[in-house]
Amino acid sequence: MSVSLKDLDPTFQGAGQKVGLEIWRIENFRPARVPDYSSGKFYTGDSYIVLKTTSLKSGALRHDIHYWLGKDTSQDEAGAAAIKTVELDAALGGRAVQYREVQGHETEKFLSYFKPCIIPLEGGIASGFKHHEAEEYKPRLFVCRGKHVVHVNEVPCVRSTLNHDDIFILDTQSKIFQFNGSNSSIQERAKALGVVQYIKDNYHHGKCDVAAIEDGKLMADAESGEFWGFFGGFAPLPRKAAINGNKKSDPIPPKLYRVEKGQPKPEEAESLTRDLLNTSKCYLLDCGTEVFVWIGRTTSLDERKSASGAAEELVQSLDRPKSHIIRIIEGFETVAFRSKFVSWPEAAQVAVSEDGRGKVAALLKRQGINVKGLMKAGPAKDEPQPYIDCTGNLQVWRVNSNEKTLLSASEQSKFYSGDCYIFQYSYPGEEKEEHLIGTWFGKQSVEDEQTSSISLASKMIESMKFLPSQARFYEGSEPIQFFAIFQSFIVFKGGVSEGYKKYITEQGSADDTYAEDGVALFRVQGSGPDNMQSIQVDAVPSSLNSSYCYILHSGSTVFTWSGNLTSPEDQELVERQLDIIKPNLQSRTHKEGVESEQFWQLLGPKTEYPSQKIAREPESDPHLFSCSFTKAGDLKVIEIHNFTQDDLMTEDTFILDCHSDIFVWVGQLVDSKIKLQALTIGEKFVEHDFLLEKLSPKVPIYIIMEGSEPPFFTRFFTWDSAKSGIHGNSFERKLALLKNGGTPPIDKPKRRASVSYGGRSSVPDKSQRSRSMSFSPDRVRVRGRSPAFNALAATFENANTRNMSTPPPMIRKLYPKSAPSDSTIAAPKSAAIAALTASFNTAPREPIIPRIRKVNAETPKELPTPNSNSKETPKENSMDSIREDAKEDEAEDEEGLSIYPYDRLTTTSSDPVAEIDLTKRETYLSAAEFKDKFGMAKVAFYKLPKWKQNKLKVALQLF
Repeated sequence: MSVSLKDLDPTFQGAGQKVGLEIWRIENFRPARVPDYSSGKFYTGDSYIVLKTTSLKSGALRHDIHYWLGKDTSQDEAGAAAIKTVELDAALGGRAVQYREVQGHETEKFLSYFKPCIIPLEGGIASGFKHHEAEEYKPRLFVCRGKHVVHVNEVPCVRSTLNHDDIFILDTQSKIFQFNGSNSSIQERAKALGVVQYIKDNYHHGKCDVAAIEDGKLMADAESGEFWGFFGGFAPLPRKAAINGNKKSDPIPPKLYRVEKGQPKPEEAESLTRDLLNTSKCYLLDCGTEVFVWIGRTTSLDERKSASGAAEELVQSLDRPKSHIIRIIEGFETVAFRSKFVSWPEAAQVAVSEDGRGKVAALLKRQGINVKGLMKAGPAKDEPQPYIDCTGNLQVWRVNSNEKTLLSASEQSKFYSGDCYIFQYSYPGEEKEEHLIGTWFGKQSVEDEQTSSISLASKMIESMKFLPSQARFYEGSEPIQFFAIFQSFIVFKGGVSEGYKKYITEQGSADDTYAEDGVALFRVQGSGPDNMQSIQVDAVPSSLNSSYCYILHSGSTVFTWSGNLTSPEDQELVERQLDIIKPNLQSRTHKEGVESEQFWQLLGPKTEYPSQKIAREPESDPHLFSCSFTKAGDLKVIEIHNFTQDDLMTEDTFILDCHSDIFVWVGQLVDSKIKLQALTIGEKFVEHDFLLEKLSPKVPIYIIMEGSEPPFFTRFFTWDSAKSGIHGNSFERKLALLKNGGTPPIDKPKRRASVSYGGRSSVPDKSQRSRSMSFSPDRVRVRGRSPAFNALAATFENANTRNMSTPPPMIRKLYPKSAPSDSTIAAPKSAAIAALTASFNTAPREPIIPRIRKVNAETPKELPTPNSNSKETPKENSMDSIREDAKEDEAEDEEGLSIYPYDRLTTTSSDPVAEIDLTKRETYLSAAEFKDKFGMAKVAFYKLPKWKQNKLKVALQLF
C-alpha cells in the first residue's frame, strides 16, 4: 500500500506510539482529539474514533481502532468516521483491526475499555443538540445486560419496561435502586452493581443511598415499597418475552463477496478456503451480526476506503444497521475471522513486508513522529522465572496400577519414563501455607496408570477441601515451576511400575529400563544448581547436541562430553549430576571434536547430530476466557478482553491461556461437581484450541482454586489478595461495599512479608535452608572438579587462610542466577569436608518438613517433670526457652518439649519420630545427649553463627 503525506490527517500525527486510549470526535467532518479528562464521555449526536494501543510480550505495539456512532449522529458524520479510521490505520502501518460500533450494540471488546460501563449523554456538536444539563433531577431507568461487560441502555421509566430476565437500575435524586429480574444470573447482578457505583460517583458525587430489590419476593420493607412507589405501587410482572434487543439473531452461513469498483460481488464457492482471498483485492464476509472486511496487503488506500463504504451499504441494504463491521488486514486476521474458514494454513499468515513497513516508518519519522511501535520487534529474551517459593517441602509417590507408593527422600527426584508419579509440594504463601498437587506422565507410561494418577490426585485434593492447586505435566513439557521444585531431576528410561511391566509383556517389546551396569547416555540441562536435569536418551551418536553436556557410562567406565556451544556453568552441572548418577567413580572429560576412540566405540560410529537447543513452547500474551457447558455437554468459552482480577467472579470458572501453560481458575462458590471436572475443562479447552494457536495436547494444565492462587498465576494480574476467597468478588460482597461506603471486613490473616519468587522479590533470609543441601554449590567433589572450584575449596581447607569467626564467601560466581542460602558454605577443614560429603551422600533432604511444630500424637498428657533446678514458668517460644533454661543449668532439658533419643531424630533413622519440627531436630535431644553429640551445651551452640550451627547439624545427620 502506498502512503503519502496528503493521505494522513495532521491530527493523527504521533498517534499509537504509547500504550493506552486515544479518542477523537468528528467535528465538521474532521477528527478532533478528545482530552483525557473527557475519556469515556460519549454524546448521542456525535461520532468518535477510539484507538487502543497495547504492548505485546514481544515488545511490539498492537493497535485496535473503533469508530463509535451515536444513535443521533448524521449519516455524513458516520461516513467521515469510517473513512478517517482507514486513514488512521494507514498512519499506523496498515496493521490495525478496525471495528464499527453502534450505540447500544457495542462489542464487548470496546466496552472493556470503559469499565464498568458507558452511559452516553444527550446532545452533540454537529447535530445542533445542546449538551444535557438537567435543571431538575428526574428519575431515570436503565437496563443492564451482560455477565462480563455491561451493556447499559436508558429505557422508558414505566412499569411495562420491567421484565424478569434483566437487571434494571432506577436512578432517583436520593437513592439508586437495583432491580434484579428473577431469571437474571448472580454474575449479571454483581456486574450491574458496578454500574450503580458509576452512577453514584458521577451523578451523585458519591453521596446517595443504594438498595437492591429482588423480583418476585414480596418483602414488606421500606425500600421495596419505595421502589414500587415510582411505578404506582406493587403489582406482579407478566410472564412475557424479553424486550427488544435482548434476543440474539440466529446465525447465518457465512457468505463471501469480492469488492469490485466499490460494489460487493458474490463469490461462488462450495466451501470457504483461504485460497479464495487474493492479496490484491478486498472482500466482505457476511456472518449476520458481524461483517468482516478483508483487506489484501497490496491494495491502495482508495480501495480500502471503498471496501469500507461497500460494507456500510451492505448492512443498510440488508436492514441490519446494528451489525458489527470489522476490518482486518491480510496477515493479521483475527481468530474470529479465521474460524469461519474450513481451512486456514499457517503459512498464509504472512506479515507486512519489511520494505513496506520501512517506508511507513520513514514517512512518519520525517514528520518527527516516534516510530518505535512500527519497527520490527526483536526476539523475546525473557528468561523463565519460577515465581514460587522453592524452600518448601516435597513428597512423591509412584503410581502402581490403582495404588500409589511413597518414595524415599533419596529416590523422589528420580523418575522413570515408563511410570506415572504424583507429587505434593507445600510452600509458604503470603498468608498461609500453600499446596500444589501434581501428576507427571512419562513418555512411555500407559494410559491406565495415567487415568489412575489423575483419580488418586483428585481424591487427595478433595480430601483437602479443594484448597490445593493441581497440575498435570507430561515428560518433555514440564514448566520451570516443576524443575524449581525438584531442583535436581533425573529421568531414566523404562519403568518399574506394574502397569509398565504388564504393557511390555503384552506387547512383546524389549524392556529398556535403565541398568547401572549397562550403556547409558544422559543429557544434562538446566540453568543452575537449583534447576538442573539429567534426561536419559538413546545411547547413539545422533542423540548428542552441541548445545548440551552429556554423561556416558558403561559399568565403571564414565565419560563426560561438552558441546562446543556450552558454557562453564553447563559443564559444572555435569559434575554435580555425576554425584547422583555415578558417585565415587572417576570420569574422563571430552570436548566436542576431540573425543577418544574409546568414547566412540562405546557410543557408536560418529554421525551427524543437531546443534540447536531443544525449543520449548514460548509464553504468549495471556487470554482470559469464561467457561460454561451447553445443554449438549459442549464446552462454551467467551473471551474477556482487557481483563483484571475483578473479572474473576467467585461463582464462575475461567481459563487463562498463555500458550505455554493453561490455568483453570475455579471460584469458591462453583458447584463441587464442576470443581471435580476442572481438569476435564482444561483438557477440552486444549482439544478445541479456541485461539487456533496449535496448542500441544501435552501443554501443562493447572487447576487454581480461588483463595489459593499461586504467584505464578497472580503475576498475570495486578493482584489484591483481599479480593480473593469466599465472597471475595461476589454479589453479596459488592452490595455490602456499596451500602457501607467502604470495604467490608474480611476474616483473613495478616499478610506476610514478601518472599522471593524467582529472584524478582526481596532476597530470602539467609537463615532459610535450601531443600537441596545435597546439591549445594559447595558440595565437595571426589573427582573432576573445575579449577576455580578446586582453588576455592583448597582455600577453605586451610584453617590459617581465613577468619574462622565469620562464614566463608559463598560460591556464587559459578552460578550468578542462584539465590544465596546457608547451603553455599564450604567447610573449614578437610575432616569437616569429608563429614559433609558423607552426610550429603547418605542423607538427602526430607520429603516432609512441617512449618509449624506439632505435638507428637504419642506424647502423654503429663509432660516429664523437670529437675529441681528448673523454672516452673512455661515458655511460649521453644528457642527462647532453650536459651533461658540453659543459662540456669546446662544439663536441664527444655520445659514443655518432648525428648527423644538421638537415633530416632536423625535423617536416616529407621524409626523416625512423627510430627516434630524437622528444621530443629536438635532441640528434641536431652541436654546430656546434646552435649555428648555436639561437644558443647545448648547455650554455647546457639551462640554460634547460623552457618556453623547448620554445618554441625549436617555432620550429625540432624539437618
